Amino acid sequence: MANSPKPQLHVAVGVIKRQQQVLLALRDAKQHQGDKWEFPGGKLEQGEAVEQALKRELQEELAISVTACQPLMQLAYDYPERSVLLDIWLVSAFEGEPQGVEGQPLQWVDIATLHQLTFPDANQPIVARLQQDFCSTIPEAFANG
Repeated sequence: MANSPKPQLHVAVGVIKRQQQVLLALRDAKQHQGDKWEFPGGKLEQGEAVEQALKRELQEELAISVTACQPLMQLAYDYPERSVLLDIWLVSAFEGEPQGVEGQPLQWVDIATLHQLTFPDANQPIVARLQQDFCSTIPEAFANG
């Protein structure tokens, strides 16, 4: 009996950056990879462009309007039950104050401390890339201590 292919999800992900912090949302415990922090975003709809999906999802989930964003990276990840293709965009400007429209907790986190939080496995390369691109060798919090 042949294995049926795993479903693949194409997801637009927003790394919302403000100074040396990024905005994270906590996944609901009932969701796939629940109780883990994630970069906000969501699935692309049929025929939707990635940037369009990103702006729609961030408006729906966070009540913000993205005014400046650019592609950061793309990665594919295979979980046992599904495959995901993440289109990750850096959001450098937006209007509105982010809020968890769907009841999800939000938190601004220093990029230097991201590795201390629990993320879905597919998000680990994003954390590594952000720390590589935006962190100096000594985080400011420790340099001033």
